[in-house]
Amino acid sequence: MAAESVHPAQPHAVADAHAAGHEHPTWHTYWKVALILTIITALEVWIYYTPLKETRVFGPLLILLSISKFAIVVMFYMHLKYDAKLFRALFVGPLSVAVLVVFSLLFLFGQLIIHLR
Repeated sequence: MAAESVHPAQPHAVADAHAAGHEHPTWHTYWKVALILTIITALEVWIYYTPLKETRVFGPLLILLSISKFAIVVMFYMHLKYDAKLFRALFVGPLSVAVLVVFSLLFLFGQLIIHLR
């Protein structure tokens, strides 16, 4: 058998990805991503125990930090960063709409106020 032959139990999509030479994250990448996620989580906990909790930026700030953690997990642990651009567009498009809806609701119910001067 040739070195590039596919094991019968291996799905064709995985075999095609390996044959095409797609980039895959290494252990070092996962370690760095885990460190960044830990730092963001520690920042979220720290923000909760500061006087920021009593301000109007508390909710939107935690939402932005959560969105950033979500994006990092999706890009690296779900391998969306290494997938085709079509899959990214199909994921990021509806996600953008959802984020706009959440911020619109925050604005509508007075949790997010914009002062125009």
